[in-house]
Amino acid sequence: MKKSLVAIVSASMCTPAFAAQHDHEHINSSELMRGKGKPASQHTVEANKAFASSLNFEDQDVFVNNDRGLIKELDEVTLSHLRNRFAFLHSGQSAHNSAPDTVNPSLWRQAQANFAANGLYEVTEGIYQVRGMDLASATFIRSDNGWIAYDVMMHDKAMGDAMSFFFQHVPEGRELPIVAMLYSHSHVDHFGGSRAVLERFPDVKVMAPHGFMKEAIDENVLAGNVMSRRGNIQYGSTLGQASATGTVDAALSSGFSAGPEHMITLVPPHETFPAGDDEKFHKRVIDGVTFVFMDTAGTEAPSGNVAYLPDYKTLWTGEMVYQGMHNVYTLRGAKVRDSLKWSKDINEMINAWGDDIEFLMGSHSAPIWDNENIVPYLEAQRDNYGFVHNQTLRLANSGMVLQDIGAQISDELPTSLQQLWHTNGYHGTYSHNARAVYNMYLGYFDMNPANLDRLPVNDEAELFTKAYGGCEAGYETAKSHFDEGNYRFAGVMLDHIVRACADYSDARMLLADNWEQQGYQAEGAGWRNTFLTGAQEVRIGTVTKGSAKTASVDMLANMTIGQILDYTAVRVVATEADGHEFSINIHLPDIGEKYRVDMKHGNLNNLLVDEFRDADTTITINREDITQIMLGEASLESLFANRKATLKGDNKPLQILKSVTVDFDSYFEVMPRPTKGQEVDAHIYR
Repeated sequence: MKKSLVAIVSASMCTPAFAAQHDHEHINSSELMRGKGKPASQHTVEANKAFASSLNFEDQDVFVNNDRGLIKELDEVTLSHLRNRFAFLHSGQSAHNSAPDTVNPSLWRQAQANFAANGLYEVTEGIYQVRGMDLASATFIRSDNGWIAYDVMMHDKAMGDAMSFFFQHVPEGRELPIVAMLYSHSHVDHFGGSRAVLERFPDVKVMAPHGFMKEAIDENVLAGNVMSRRGNIQYGSTLGQASATGTVDAALSSGFSAGPEHMITLVPPHETFPAGDDEKFHKRVIDGVTFVFMDTAGTEAPSGNVAYLPDYKTLWTGEMVYQGMHNVYTLRGAKVRDSLKWSKDINEMINAWGDDIEFLMGSHSAPIWDNENIVPYLEAQRDNYGFVHNQTLRLANSGMVLQDIGAQISDELPTSLQQLWHTNGYHGTYSHNARAVYNMYLGYFDMNPANLDRLPVNDEAELFTKAYGGCEAGYETAKSHFDEGNYRFAGVMLDHIVRACADYSDARMLLADNWEQQGYQAEGAGWRNTFLTGAQEVRIGTVTKGSAKTASVDMLANMTIGQILDYTAVRVVATEADGHEFSINIHLPDIGEKYRVDMKHGNLNNLLVDEFRDADTTITINREDITQIMLGEASLESLFANRKATLKGDNKPLQILKSVTVDFDSYFEVMPRPTKGQEVDAHIYR
């Protein structure tokens, strides 16, 4: 029997597929994971020094807030998940204003603030946080019969050790269970550790905002391969140990937990709260604790909420605010977020609870205490997202185009915002957030006909290189710009030349040097990592070891059949499928679902139906058995042999489908990397 539709999808979802042959370098060596690089140029030294002169280093409130309420610093076990990777580079408040030449001084200060998170903290009586173990913190709220966990880190191993640390050192209720687990929104660093909680407390009640499961899975499925590749670049996953010439911070925290046993998990919620369109504010009592949830879908996440706890006078903000400006558009790739709604929802929080809040806490960064500090903080966050939205559209309505707005927006920033650390662009920069606003309203096209029908990237690079006078002449011009510190323009020229002149090693090395200097000057953590990873790949090829794993057993197990079929359709090569027409019925008796699948015009369609129509092939299989196939614990052949699955009709559609689906290369080329056998600059990273 040929592979079935389900088996084809399952294989590609469970194990990353790689092209059999490559004409470029893939590097998988621990010797290349040391995070070393070249020194800062004099232009970079001067640029970072000038940037430092504009910063308000006298404001050290974030360090004071971080230290407040410390009960116990992390121990040997809990330090191993994240903080140890940065311990030899950072030292917290004592180093906040002494950035090395190779790090933007604002990003360096943010890195010290994030590194300061180190232990179990009391926010107020009955509310505690474990911070410094993962990209997000874990929060524990005392309830009548135990504890409520609000957000549960990114990996199960980290969350498991965080719970053990919490129960060992919390001054009250050490013997009590976690009775409820709440997810603030649909991003993986807030629910990925959930199975650790369930395994320890199997009776835990799980709650989430409206649309949580769909959004949690959707974001990383259809564009999952490209998003994973881009995400590894944004977070500098292949840059190795933290260093002054490598990764220094992840904006929201030092980084994310890592280790051989770390898994992203997903425990589905037993209940989701109402949508904001139906009920913006939703009051609930959970094991004696009153929560007033406010739906924030469409802001930082497509499914999300914040909550006010009136008995504690505490506002839980999830990821709506943190010590920095967030992404309106994230470099790894995601749907553009609505910055105007983001601003308005923060305003809703102020209007609803601004007179009463005494404690503010969230998934990232230290809490803030006292109403006179909290309200101005929320107002500045509100106005920062409002600024990006309104000034982008002001400039656009004045005739400025996307590229120019990205370059101009920081010059429009009011001093009152610029002097506040917590509005700075560590995660979402003003430049790429403004371009996201433009794109949300107007798309990528600026109405200049020159940009309407551009040539493919490499074709254009060849013609530009000819216009520069060829490889050597173009290189000399680009080098003159590099020598003058015009890195932004030199990088564009050199990218053209390296693509057109793949064997011209001088241009390749200079492009790497150029991007490296841009990384050293970047305030945004994602920008720094992107430039430095670009330099690494141009120098030595794509490093595969160290790439973050995004496949999740729980994610796969909780996908709907419709989502699996949608992903299959993405893998179909239309030109090869054109001319093949077939229909398949899929019956899932254990969940009472029926799907119709049609191939026509080179496109695979699927639909959840009430009744089947005639089809070429009918497959009957339980959803539970599909999960087993996806997890590699069963095969379709064994299911047929055991009569747990059946096929009626023609199996030819399945053969056709197999022949027209493609496996994705998880390490596809982004930067123009060396060809196979080309001499590379590996010594820089040894």
